[in-house]
Amino acid sequence: MHILTVIGARPQIIKAAAVSRAIANMFADKVTEHILHTGQHYDTNMSQVFFDELGIPQPEYNLGVGSGRHGEQTAKMISGIENVLLSRHFDGIILYGDTNSTLAGAIAASKLHIPIYHIEAGLRSFNRSMPEEINRIVCDQLSTILFAPTQTAVDNLREEGFFVEHPTLSRKVVNCGDVMYDNSLHFAQVATRQCDIMQRLSLQPEAYILATIHRDNNTDDPQRLEHILSALAYIAHTDNVPIVLPLHPRTRSKLSVLHQNIINSEPLLHLMQPLSFLEMTLLEQNAKLIMTDSGGVQKEAFFFERPCIILRPETEWVEIVQHDAGIIADADYQRIIDAYAQLAHRHVSFPPLFGDGHAAEKILQTIVS
Repeated sequence: MHILTVIGARPQIIKAAAVSRAIANMFADKVTEHILHTGQHYDTNMSQVFFDELGIPQPEYNLGVGSGRHGEQTAKMISGIENVLLSRHFDGIILYGDTNSTLAGAIAASKLHIPIYHIEAGLRSFNRSMPEEINRIVCDQLSTILFAPTQTAVDNLREEGFFVEHPTLSRKVVNCGDVMYDNSLHFAQVATRQCDIMQRLSLQPEAYILATIHRDNNTDDPQRLEHILSALAYIAHTDNVPIVLPLHPRTRSKLSVLHQNIINSEPLLHLMQPLSFLEMTLLEQNAKLIMTDSGGVQKEAFFFERPCIILRPETEWVEIVQHDAGIIADADYQRIIDAYAQLAHRHVSFPPLFGDGHAAEKILQTIVS
């Protein structure tokens, strides 16, 4: 069978590595994968390095859409994906997560009656002001097989009626586990062998904090960004702990003079270019604590048994908070500082909430069968 995999953003490229690896190792005689890159992330540090480093097959199609307003960007993607889907026979389309590339793929495939396989289905923040929430809801509604990474995601779909038989809809929900957990297990040892970023930055294990900021409600609101950076600077200074902050291109472009002054005032606050997946993996494994507004990094913190401060007003990964492995602090200066004080001294347990490390195999077996 011929499957089109649609990717466009850095997290999707990483997730696709698990499925591409499983196809090559176990399903090569049953599945032929064709990769389409929308070009949503087009910066070399945000895209190409991941194909090179993770051994993902190069995209057969590249739309080169680039950045733009949500409607403009999504429209270009829908048109481009539709043209590819019409160019040959495809037995299905694999979509990941909740980006505009995900939404565009779902709309294009649904109009052509091509089966849609949504990986990371059922996640909900219950905040429809987030573009990602709209994207994931629409994709789930149009999907043929919904691959949920956790029981909470399954429960969300159950509440929304996905388990009710429908006279004209044929769809299936599968709790497969998380493909990112597959990747974390696979690449953790690779990162230890191949990366020297700890030495380059003169970091000691469990003696630094790793932070990431990229969501537009944080980067595009000067006051929210100021509060986060001020809290990071305070924690670095007060606890005498280095904080490593790889800057997403969008975040860097939004830094004002005030933001730059906050950063320059604290020598232990280290800003960097975006890191490769293996470099991030190594820093996550060895951090004392992680602070992020990324859903993926929240999970990776849990995989590597690191407490996490969530720089958002909510999270799709409620299990992390429910098990006291993370605290939602939003972009609130005092809440971030208080959360750090709690997590830095809290004993945290990390039960196996995200599957057994074989999610990609289960996904492909379900699609094939």
